Amino acid sequence: MHRTHAIKAVLWDFGGVILTSPFEAFRRYEAEHGLPRDFLRRVNSTDPHANAWSKFERGQIGPEAFGEMFMAETSALGHAVDGRDLLPLLSGDVRPRMVAALKRVKTRYRVACLTNNMPLGRGPGMASSSEKAQAVAEIMTLFDVVIESSKLGVRKPEPEFYAAGCRELRITPEEAVFLDDLGINLKPAAAMGVGTIKVGDPDRALAELGEIIGMELR
Repeated sequence: MHRTHAIKAVLWDFGGVILTSPFEAFRRYEAEHGLPRDFLRRVNSTDPHANAWSKFERGQIGPEAFGEMFMAETSALGHAVDGRDLLPLLSGDVRPRMVAALKRVKTRYRVACLTNNMPLGRGPGMASSSEKAQAVAEIMTLFDVVIESSKLGVRKPEPEFYAAGCRELRITPEEAVFLDDLGINLKPAAAMGVGTIKVGDPDRALAELGEIIGMELR
């Protein structure tokens, strides 16, 4: 663990950390459509740096091309799914305790959002309903820096994504701690020297963050 005084910033993933994970909605979709459990997650982890999901998150293709490319990928794995059907599922529900913790952390540390999202206002950090969209917009204003894959052209787990966040914050990787719900996204950050916390149980993650930065967040 880093020494408390060395930390200058806390980096937050959005979907799966500030919001509930889109994988929860994916599992409901799978159950409703007779797909194997975690089939969509398997599709997204197949050829992860060149598949439809990664290209869409980098802003390299639009919704139509994404839908068609995802359909081809899922068909090859035995179950045809139009990727456009999944877009409304990407925005989870706000976790009030995470937002409250973000506000507390912000009083003493710089805070940044590092999110893989889709272009055209769709992605883990975007919301479908106007009420949820307003709530998300208000949360986004809390961050000192927001790094979005669809605007940057690179995505987690590409090392440049984390480097860009550190540059924007004017810190070294060793001066940051990063919360994400996916281990694959945490490994490259850890290799750069960033302190990492995997968010499964939000309460446990906040307790761990609190110990690292010396704040009561439980």
